[in-house]
Amino acid sequence: MPAVNPGEIWWVDFGLAAKVRPALLLTGNPALEELDLVTVLLHTTSLRGNRWELSIPKPFLKPGAFHLQQIQSVSTVKLERKLGALTTDEMNRILDALAERLRL
Repeated sequence: MPAVNPGEIWWVDFGLAAKVRPALLLTGNPALEELDLVTVLLHTTSLRGNRWELSIPKPFLKPGAFHLQQIQSVSTVKLERKLGALTTDEMNRILDALAERLRL
């Protein structure tokens, strides 16, 4: 598994029901003694117009948003290909919105 870092966006295989879709890595490579998991935030093109959709346009993503209600941990073997990464400012927008969502 190549090194992965928070803020990167990867194609992730979520299985038959959720398909392969872009997801933002919230965590990086797990340590050797940890489970082989990363926590991700799904990107969706099926917008509903609710407050938990955060749009951050990137040239490598279809128009859509990161859905702050769709946080998941997945095995690193599900990461298929890196698409790109968010800037520090964009990642801070995500983290601020997640803090609001999770009431941290």
